[in-house]
Amino acid sequence: MAPLLPPAVVRRLPLPAKRAVLYRQAHGRWPGRPPRTFTEKVNWRVVHDRRPLIGRLGDKLAMKEHAARVLPSLSVPRVLWTGTDVAELADVDLPDRWVLKPNHGTMRVHLGAGRPDVAALRRLTTGWLDEPLFRDRGEWVYSQARRTLLVEEFIGSAGEVPADHKMLVFGGRLELVQVDTGRFGQHRRRLYTPDWTPVDVAEAVPPGPVTPPPASLPELTKVAEALGEGLDFIRVDLFDVAGEVWFGELTPYPGGGLDRFDPVLDERLGALWQLPARRDASTARWAPVGELRGRRRLDPREAPAGRGGAW
Repeated sequence: MAPLLPPAVVRRLPLPAKRAVLYRQAHGRWPGRPPRTFTEKVNWRVVHDRRPLIGRLGDKLAMKEHAARVLPSLSVPRVLWTGTDVAELADVDLPDRWVLKPNHGTMRVHLGAGRPDVAALRRLTTGWLDEPLFRDRGEWVYSQARRTLLVEEFIGSAGEVPADHKMLVFGGRLELVQVDTGRFGQHRRRLYTPDWTPVDVAEAVPPGPVTPPPASLPELTKVAEALGEGLDFIRVDLFDVAGEVWFGELTPYPGGGLDRFDPVLDERLGALWQLPARRDASTARWAPVGELRGRRRLDPREAPAGRGGAW
């Protein structure tokens, strides 16, 4: 679809208008009022949700600290360096494999090996500190993050990037698992219900093979639901490395609400997401999960065996 307005004009629009235009260009329709589908509710959160915890979720360092506070025993990748000048890495004792990324953005990741080539890293990271996600797309959480770079430990085994388990949690309850593999090569994706039944939908990313559930699925679920407790929705990104669950990120705006999305899945996930009242989203008050969903809170220690959610 051709853009409705030139990007320079969209950038200068007030946030609600900017997001409406971007949503129309991405999905071919205007966002509903009130929002009903999943992508419409992501868009609503971008425009309206200013709760303090949501604001911290654009900052990778802050989300690591949050995850460690909620689950002190959870494995969280160590931060080896933070700063704005990659020349400092010449004096850092880095391991054989490491990961460089901006603290305040997304989709920019460099897998490093051994002693860093500072000149090459400077070329690679040009523009990384000037993250345009808020300016161009209105994604508020990134305007709240510290503008810095970070290097963290690589957690794959034998140099292989582990599968990324993106756990979609609504009101403290896991409802869908998105497994991404080959993210730095032949990217593939497969969706599963909480009891590991494959979900076939149309996506921009080619489907991956159907695989048996990981042995760590009960632990992945416990961790995801514990980190999602008290939130109407969050995507919890986790890794399984040799059976051990590792924290990745907490994602409040999957795809910014603008990525291509299967219409049936958009409807189903939208029905699971009970947004907070507007007054609660603009203040520090948190509406309890039971109030949001009208049902019992789940104990994150409960195993999900046999639960198919809304599927």
